[in-house]
Amino acid sequence: MLNFSRWAVFAIILPLAIGVLCAVPSFLPDSVVTKLPGFMQTRVNLGLDLSGGSHLLLEASTQDVAKQRLTNMEEQVRTELRRGDPRIAIGDISSRDGKLSFMVRDPSQVDAAVERIRPLTQGAGLTGQRDFNVEVVNSSTIVITPTEAGIKNAVKSAMEVSTEVIRRRIDEMGTREPTIQQQGDNRIVVQVPGLQDPKALKALLGQTAKLEFKLVDTTANPSEVAQGRAPVGSEVLPYVNNPSGVPFIAVKRQVMVSGEDLTDATQGYDQSNQAIVNIRFNSSGGRKFGQVTSQNVNRPFAIILDGKVLSAPNINEPILGGSAQVSGSFTVESANQLAIALRSGKLPVNFVVVEERTVGPGLGADSIRAGLIASVVAVVAVAVFMFVSYGRFGMYANLAVAINVLVILGVMGILGATLTLPGIAGFVLTIGTAVDANVLIYERIREERRRGRNVVAAIEHGYKEASRTIFEANVTHAIAGGIMLALGSGPVKGFAIVLLIGIATSVFTAVTFTRMVVANWVRRTRPTDIHI
Repeated sequence: MLNFSRWAVFAIILPLAIGVLCAVPSFLPDSVVTKLPGFMQTRVNLGLDLSGGSHLLLEASTQDVAKQRLTNMEEQVRTELRRGDPRIAIGDISSRDGKLSFMVRDPSQVDAAVERIRPLTQGAGLTGQRDFNVEVVNSSTIVITPTEAGIKNAVKSAMEVSTEVIRRRIDEMGTREPTIQQQGDNRIVVQVPGLQDPKALKALLGQTAKLEFKLVDTTANPSEVAQGRAPVGSEVLPYVNNPSGVPFIAVKRQVMVSGEDLTDATQGYDQSNQAIVNIRFNSSGGRKFGQVTSQNVNRPFAIILDGKVLSAPNINEPILGGSAQVSGSFTVESANQLAIALRSGKLPVNFVVVEERTVGPGLGADSIRAGLIASVVAVVAVAVFMFVSYGRFGMYANLAVAINVLVILGVMGILGATLTLPGIAGFVLTIGTAVDANVLIYERIREERRRGRNVVAAIEHGYKEASRTIFEANVTHAIAGGIMLALGSGPVKGFAIVLLIGIATSVFTAVTFTRMVVANWVRRTRPTDIHI
C-alpha cells in the first residue's frame, strides 16, 4: 500500500499538474489568455447569473408544423399527378379540418392516383406508422390525413433543425459561449452572457427567415384583393409599404425561387444609399431565377419574407448571374439582422418568446463576490479544523483540498463547462466534503494505533479499510448527481456538473494523492510514532 514506484508517482502527479495548469487561464485577463498556445486557452465560462446577459425561452407552434406539412404535401400531390403518364385530372384541393381532400375527375383513375400518392408518405420514426394516411371516400374523393405519429416526428425534426439554426444565428452576432438547448418537446432555452439588450436578439430569433420570390397576379381585381380574396392559384399577402396604399397584394402561389437556394446574404446599399440585402443563389437557384425573369420581363414579382411582401419591383430585364437585391425600407441594423437570418437558414417553425430575463453585470459581480467569500471562508475553516485535529496529516489533507479546487476548475475549462451561481454552491459543498475521506482514513489510522499496530501497518490498514467505505459513499453521491444532470435543467445542471467533477477529483486527491505524500514522508523519516 505504501510502496510507490516512479511510474506510479508520475501517473499521479501528471494528471494533477495538467489540471492545475489548465485552471491558470481562468484567473488571467482575456488579453493574456489570447496570447497563450491554443491548448492553454481553457477557461471556465461564467453563466448568465454571474456574467450578466439575456435569457429567452422560445416556444414553437406545433400548428405551424402541421400546416406547413399539409402545404408541402399539397404541392407534391399536384406535381406527382400532373407529371405522371397518364396525367390524372383532379379538382381543387381542400385543406379544411387539417386534412387534404380532392376529387379525381375520372373515377377509373382513382386507384392509379392512390398508387402515385402513397410513395409520397414516409415512415414516422420507429413507430411503424406512416406520416399520412391515404383513403378513398365516396368512390372518387381522396382524403390525405396526417397521423399523430407523423406530426410528433415532424415537430421533433423541426426542433432539432431550429436549435441548430438559432445557434448559427447567435454565433453570427459574435457573442461568446451562448447556451442553446431544447427544453421539453417544443421549447428552446437561449442564454447569451454579456448581452444586456435582448431586443436585437428577440428580433433576430423572431424571424422565421422564409424568403420567397413569387410573381404578382396582375389579373386580380383590386377590390377583391382589398377584401382578402384572390383568383384560383393565387393568394393574398400583406404589403405594408405598397405604393398604391392598399395593404394587400395578390401573388401566385407557385414559388419562383426560395431561400433554400441561397448561398450568401450581406447587408449593403443601393444607388440611393438605402440599406438593402445583397443575396447570391447557388447554381440551381441562379438558373431558375434567370429563367423566370427572362420569361416575365415587364411583369412585377414579389419579394416575400415570412409571409409578408417586402417589395414588388418590376422585372425590367432578365436577372442573370445568380445574384439579386432585397429591399424593403430597411435600416442598417434591420438589414444586417435579415442578412444574418438568411445566411443561417430559415426556421422551420415560428417561435414566440414566453419568458424573458435580463441579468445586469452588477448583479453578476455581486454573485461572484459572495461566492468567493463563501469559498474562502469554507477553505479557511476546513483548513484550520484539519490542522488542529490531525496536525501534519491535516496539512496533507489541506494540500489535497487546494489542489482539488484547482483541478476542478481545470477540468471544467477542458470540458468547456459553464460556472453558474448554483455551481459555486457546488464548489463550496465540495470543499466542505472533500476532507470527509481524509477524516475517515485518519480516524481509522488512530483506531489501528490504539489496537497496537506499528506506524506503517496502521497507515496501510487505515487507507485500505477506509477506502471501501469512501468509494461506496461517493458512488451514492455520484448517482444522485447523475440523476440531477440527466433530469434537471439550468441551475440544477450547473450544480450537478460541479458536484460530479468534484466527487471524482476529491476521491483521487484525498485517497491516492495523500497516500503518496504520506508514504513519501514515512519512507524518508521512518517515524516510530505519529501524532494524529
